Amino acid sequence: MFKKIGPGVLVAAAFIGPGTVTACTLAGASFGYALLWAMLLSVIATIVLQEMAARIGIIRQEGLADVIKKELKTPWAKYVVLGIIITAIIIGNAAYEGGNIGGATLGLEAIFGSEYTKLYAVIVAIIAFLLLYLGNYKAIEKVLVSLVIIMSISFIVTAIITKPNLSEILKGLFIPTMPETSLLTIIALVGTTVVPYNLFLHASLVSEKWKRIEDLPNARRDTIISIALGGLVSMCIMVVSTSISNKNIASVMGLAEGLEPLFGTTAKYFMGIGLFAAGITSAVTAPLAAAYVANSCFGWNAGLRDKRFRSVWMFIILTGVSFLLLGIKPIEIIKLAQIANGILLPFIAVFLLWIVNKKNVLGVHKNTIFQNVIGFLIILISVVLGVKSIIKVFGYSF
Repeated sequence: MFKKIGPGVLVAAAFIGPGTVTACTLAGASFGYALLWAMLLSVIATIVLQEMAARIGIIRQEGLADVIKKELKTPWAKYVVLGIIITAIIIGNAAYEGGNIGGATLGLEAIFGSEYTKLYAVIVAIIAFLLLYLGNYKAIEKVLVSLVIIMSISFIVTAIITKPNLSEILKGLFIPTMPETSLLTIIALVGTTVVPYNLFLHASLVSEKWKRIEDLPNARRDTIISIALGGLVSMCIMVVSTSISNKNIASVMGLAEGLEPLFGTTAKYFMGIGLFAAGITSAVTAPLAAAYVANSCFGWNAGLRDKRFRSVWMFIILTGVSFLLLGIKPIEIIKLAQIANGILLPFIAVFLLWIVNKKNVLGVHKNTIFQNVIGFLIILISVVLGVKSIIKVFGYSF
């Protein structure tokens, strides 16, 4: 099984973090099944962009930043672009790491109680640290795949327990509607699924897994199946949220508590396990992605056990756990990350589309007209959502 599974599962693990779980929870609680189409759209966009990144990684056997660096011939443009990429990724991932560790901590609180919250945060950080310190890609992959399977089962079973209305689900998936005040929720759903750092992570990881052009079909299949599974999990969380009578829940643990009167403690434990797995997987992949980006931008050509590579992910984990231990709520820092993501996504999507259309980079495997049309649509949507997400962070003071 593990021979056939590739880095696509790690990308799914990266985007289904506590932020996604919370966004899906609030979307389902506030708007029922009405915004399922937004998640479906996000999953399709993610598959298209991640497939492009994977194609670059396999054919060039390099990271995405490496290829961008080589193709930008003007020195000042190269340094400006790489500076923006590395700053946004490292600041953004350091901010999100606090949320990732905090999410896994909430999962442990649901299972074991809230007496030792800070201890839980340290335990989560140590687990992430040890997995990355091993420096073994196959070991990291196996652990994260196992956690994704646990997370998927947890959230899917919870959704089945709530006995959802299938006809309403289909309507929500395929008939787009925008209920009043739903725009910012749609932005949140897209923003937590189509994640810029995953493009860099995927391009680097596929070159660790596959070495031949003949492996392209395997990478494409892996990407489609893994990200579709991630989308299914996200949709299940939205479906579960619709069954709560109290629509004023503010977090995923509010969802777990809201399920308890209806379905007993079983649903609460499933949600707790799922949230813990979601937090751990993202707490590993966010630092790993930042290290790969730094590796490419600075041209280190470093392995997983290199001191420079390790110093980057150690900084991300340490920053994330520090927010929690010092009592700083990660939400304000995450707002900074939202700004970084809002600016970075269309920026990176443009460069990605430029690269995958260059014959000297991908040869006969460059983009088709259909792929370009889809790519341009995604860029257009990401520009609009990027502007909206920045407005959301600053409020309506503009």
